[in-house]
Amino acid sequence: MPDRNEPVFTQPQAGALTHDEPPAGIAHITDNRGFFGHPRGLSTLFFTEMWERFSYYGIRPLLVLFMTAALTRGGFGFDRATASAIVGIYAASVYLASLPGGWVADRWLGLRRAIWWGGVLIALGHLSIALSLLFAQQAFFLGLILIVMGTGLLKPNISAIVGDLYPEGGARRDAGFSVFYMGINAGALIAPLITGFLGERVGWHWGFGAAGVGMLIGLLTFRMRAQDTLGPIGTTPAGTVAEQQRVRTITLGSLVVIALLVVLAMMGVITVQPLAIANMMKNIILAMAVLYFAYLFLFAGLTGDEKKGIAVVLVLFIFSVVFWSAFEQAPTSLNLFARDFTDRTLFGWEMPTTWLQSVNSLFVIMFAPILGALWVALGSRGKDLSSPAKFAIGLAFAGVGFLLMVAASNRVISGGEAVRVSMLWLIASYFFQSIGELALSPVGLSSMTKLAPRRFAGLTMGAWFTSIALGNLIAGIVGGNVDPEKLTEMPILFQRTAMSLFIATAALCVLIIPIRNMMAKRSGGRIR
Repeated sequence: MPDRNEPVFTQPQAGALTHDEPPAGIAHITDNRGFFGHPRGLSTLFFTEMWERFSYYGIRPLLVLFMTAALTRGGFGFDRATASAIVGIYAASVYLASLPGGWVADRWLGLRRAIWWGGVLIALGHLSIALSLLFAQQAFFLGLILIVMGTGLLKPNISAIVGDLYPEGGARRDAGFSVFYMGINAGALIAPLITGFLGERVGWHWGFGAAGVGMLIGLLTFRMRAQDTLGPIGTTPAGTVAEQQRVRTITLGSLVVIALLVVLAMMGVITVQPLAIANMMKNIILAMAVLYFAYLFLFAGLTGDEKKGIAVVLVLFIFSVVFWSAFEQAPTSLNLFARDFTDRTLFGWEMPTTWLQSVNSLFVIMFAPILGALWVALGSRGKDLSSPAKFAIGLAFAGVGFLLMVAASNRVISGGEAVRVSMLWLIASYFFQSIGELALSPVGLSSMTKLAPRRFAGLTMGAWFTSIALGNLIAGIVGGNVDPEKLTEMPILFQRTAMSLFIATAALCVLIIPIRNMMAKRSGGRIR
């Protein structure tokens, strides 16, 4: 008999329930209200994700600062465009890996085991990055690759389990995702304060190492609490034994190919040009998205109602890309703006650049309960806004945030590169972006779990993270334009970003009523 703290993973037997169907006898898991009115299992997922996000957001803002720092300051001495492109490729790959990660979980490992092994890979990746300052660039980039693979296994599947805690759906599920999202932002709030101070003021390896410690804490949390608080949820993969063997073979073969490419790149046999790779990846991701949705519509054997749900997923996917291509400029263009053009002095002391990366998370934590309560209150009165309406609100608020950055960058140009503007410009911009994020991101996560066919739950959640991947990649491609030597390009970048958000808002507003009508027909008026 296994240790009660070790998740139990079983192979599907004939006639047994798989992930396509909710496990029987889970009412005591889903109906309890032991975590602020939500299932206790949400607390396990909350803290696991919080520490995983601590590790991710702990190194993310350090990357561009570290890579652009001079060799004499312990950095790599890369130019801004190259460093920003690498950050974009890394962040895009983290989310893009969610698609195969969801597939591997659905068809082979099961959601829970995928989360565990994903966390192990992430921890090893952080260790490799911390050691890179002793063993040069090869260990640094190997660490980024390990984090990418680990996050691909962990992130889509932990979100899918959150959805499984609310089989009844509705406004309570939206509120549950808002609470879960607070865990994400708690980790993102604390991380830059600790890793940023250590990395910028003590030593880069101290900042990177602290992020890895956070992931280890998340792993221990999941191992110790999952069995008691989640029961059988997420333990059984949907694939048959034959499917599991096939997926295992494909996965291990892919890992061998990745390892070979990494070795060839480290040996200099393959030349790596980050900007060219970023642009190539953008086209590949778009092609993959088209093929994925074409497969679901044409070859997946979905019912008419399921296809309507996937059609809404496609619409949300498109506008999600627009939002994240703006929002994810935080670790690149906005981070560089904070370092080079922002007065960060408080009471005679200059705060680390990365501390401003915590502002967004602080606003999210402050306002997430308010918006969550608002959605529940509107739902109880039969006036809940549709998912597209909430998306439109999110796009509009983000647009206002970037309009502020247009004004801030114009002030820099008018005074010259030596001018540093008040932190209030960035703080105000992050405020509007944060409200936009709260209106869009938790609702997007929840919508994926509502609309996805159960046998494609992990893959559909992976599609959501693919939209974020594409947004991150675009943000990385344009992020290098914030440069003291290219002052006139800054307001143009922020102006184009704001206009794309406002145009997307207007387009989505036109689609709100048709989408609501389609979803009402699908569910007899129950889904808004």
